Amino acid sequence: MISALDLFKIGIGPSSSHTVGPMKAALRFLEALAAGKRLGDVRRVLVELYGSLALTGRGHGSDTAVLLGLAGQRPETVDPDAVAPLLLRIRADGRLALGGVRDVAFDEGRDLCFNMGEVLPVHSNGMRFHAFDGDGRELAVHDYYSIGGGFIVTGEESGEEGPTVSVPFPFANAADLVALAQAHGLSIAELVRANEEAMHGPGAVDEHLRRVIATMRACIDRGCRTDGELPGPFKVRRRAPSLRRKLENGRGSNAVAPHEAFDWVSLFAIAVNEENAAGGKVVTAPTNGAAGIVPAVMEYHRRFYGEEDEATAFTFLLTAAAVGILAKMNASISGAEVGCQGEVGVAASMAAAGLAAVLGGTPAQVENAAEIALEHHLGMTCDPVGGLVQIPCIERNAMGAVKAISAASLALKGDGHHYVSLDCAIRTMRETGRDMQTKYKETSLGGLAVNVVEC
Repeated sequence: MISALDLFKIGIGPSSSHTVGPMKAALRFLEALAAGKRLGDVRRVLVELYGSLALTGRGHGSDTAVLLGLAGQRPETVDPDAVAPLLLRIRADGRLALGGVRDVAFDEGRDLCFNMGEVLPVHSNGMRFHAFDGDGRELAVHDYYSIGGGFIVTGEESGEEGPTVSVPFPFANAADLVALAQAHGLSIAELVRANEEAMHGPGAVDEHLRRVIATMRACIDRGCRTDGELPGPFKVRRRAPSLRRKLENGRGSNAVAPHEAFDWVSLFAIAVNEENAAGGKVVTAPTNGAAGIVPAVMEYHRRFYGEEDEATAFTFLLTAAAVGILAKMNASISGAEVGCQGEVGVAASMAAAGLAAVLGGTPAQVENAAEIALEHHLGMTCDPVGGLVQIPCIERNAMGAVKAISAASLALKGDGHHYVSLDCAIRTMRETGRDMQTKYKETSLGGLAVNVVEC
């Protein structure tokens, strides 16, 4: 089983595949060198990026991520405010402290290569790390793949099932999940919690969920209060602070617009994804590019339904995690593999399930909510303009959050019976992603990425 604790990762923006994944790969490379007792012999490292990482890596912060990882920084603990000074020092000195302890020369123009048009065999997001001694002899070479949501694998691991973990309620698809919940008289959240506690223990589960909730809420707050421009050549202005001010100024009106709740949920999503685009601290849910949807819908429920208690937030996240786990096991959450349907589509599906659960939905209604949200994102391309996680990514999170709320509402009006299953929608997403042209899968070679520039 994939763990909810692995699905909800805390890291920095702008991309789980292009930032968090490469940072973790660099750290894993250092661990391999240390395990082989070769770290002390290293005098130079060379990192090569391939496929989508090469095409959109600079816009997605892959260069920053590699340098941070080689310097021993971890996604969950790195201070976003300390990133720029560290990078400035590495680039100015032409030296890098491997793992924070082993000083080596590092010429970024020579030692970090973006191999455009080349793809490693396992996945579009491929990386190759080399280590050399003082005589230029290669000490080690390792390939890693960033497969979405901050998950990384080696070529050998990509075909493996992974370690077997005994859990009380194993499920391979949504049909299994709903049947297990109904048979044992459990909610989906209770079922997922039982599995997570079997893997990690109850204390670790609660501690991680608390950190996730705190990070999500802090991200919304920072995004709502931070003015200025996002990094990059387009000088995109942050909109969340002005949206917040306009919504707060309208509170005194007796005539509240029917769509105002959706304006607020859009604000929450935009705030998170503007923080992500600026390299701030976010939670992969299930990716960074789609990080705003789950926290926006959870905050919508907290604000408009008055639910402040921790148990409700836990139920939301554990239910959402079940859907993310199913999507990752049976399709993909990687924009480089299946397009944005695997990021924004899956995030909306997760949020719809979480909202339906905390509003009292049965397991069947929760599954229906997840299916509705995913079905109406099928075919969505990943076409970031300029390779930046800004246009159209930020607004897509707002629209995905609104769709999630609508999906949950529709599902709760029914009894859980419906024609298209969540399993069918996930399978369709996988097949659609397989058939989708590469230029529409996080390469910035097609779609809005091309047409916006031409217009």
